[in-house]
Amino acid sequence: MADTSANIPAFGTLLTAMVTPFTVDGKVDYQQAAELAVKLVDDGCDGLVVTGTTGETSTLTDDENVGMFRAVKEAVGGRAAIIAGTGTNDTAHSVHLSRLAADVGVDGLLIVTPYYNKPSQAGVRAHFEAIASSTDVPVMLYDIPGRSSIQIAPETMIRLAAHPNIVAVKDAKADFAAATRVMAETDLLFYSGDDGLTLQWMALGAVGLVGVTTHVATRRFRELIDAVNANDFGTARKINFELEPVIRATMTRVQGAVAAKQILKWQGVLPNSVVRLPLVEPDETEIVTIREDLAEAGMVFS
Repeated sequence: MADTSANIPAFGTLLTAMVTPFTVDGKVDYQQAAELAVKLVDDGCDGLVVTGTTGETSTLTDDENVGMFRAVKEAVGGRAAIIAGTGTNDTAHSVHLSRLAADVGVDGLLIVTPYYNKPSQAGVRAHFEAIASSTDVPVMLYDIPGRSSIQIAPETMIRLAAHPNIVAVKDAKADFAAATRVMAETDLLFYSGDDGLTLQWMALGAVGLVGVTTHVATRRFRELIDAVNANDFGTARKINFELEPVIRATMTRVQGAVAAKQILKWQGVLPNSVVRLPLVEPDETEIVTIREDLAEAGMVFS
């Protein structure tokens, strides 16, 4: 098994799954995306996931996806790893989008378990292997049964680890026993895919986080991850407790992209909180609840 404490992995340790900013008329705002990427990296991110779930990838065209890859690459390429969300439930489409991302020069691909189709584990493995074999770009598997309706079984993950381009896992399944087995038997680098379980995941052996709340509390998450890597678990626990209401506000009241954009607007980072249907912005009751959560963490906005 790889020594996860020896060096910072190529994808980094603190990755934000970036929102995709839109103009008031619903077009992708590439300039805002570039500015957001710079802020996130300035505040401590060493990796960015572009057009993943939080980036509303399922409602973006291929041209918009590629435009986002290019905008973020041009803004912070060389300062942070750029991971392109190119997985869909259509293997051929995923291959096509992955090749377009490779042409842009991204540093990695985030490939989600094929959703809706509900393939067998043999189909899941064939899907990932086909995409991973289509370019030379390293792949991070994204295991999120809450959205895909199926998991990547440990046996499947262990077999996928033999592919030279499959190097990491974003785990939003939180099956620590299954992850322990995969970590013990492979060199796959694990990332927490659940903001609220970052400390727990890293204690198990994960190298970092691919987060959403990291949009709005980037520096605090940087401190959390650095504390764990320094074996300062007292500080890490303290930060983890302080982050709990912020995570609650961002991840539990409304969909993560919706909440993140709303809070980024309050922080003055984004000019609006526009999302694309079928997502909608928070209603007044949801806004009150989010504000109350944030106030617990000392984040109060006029």
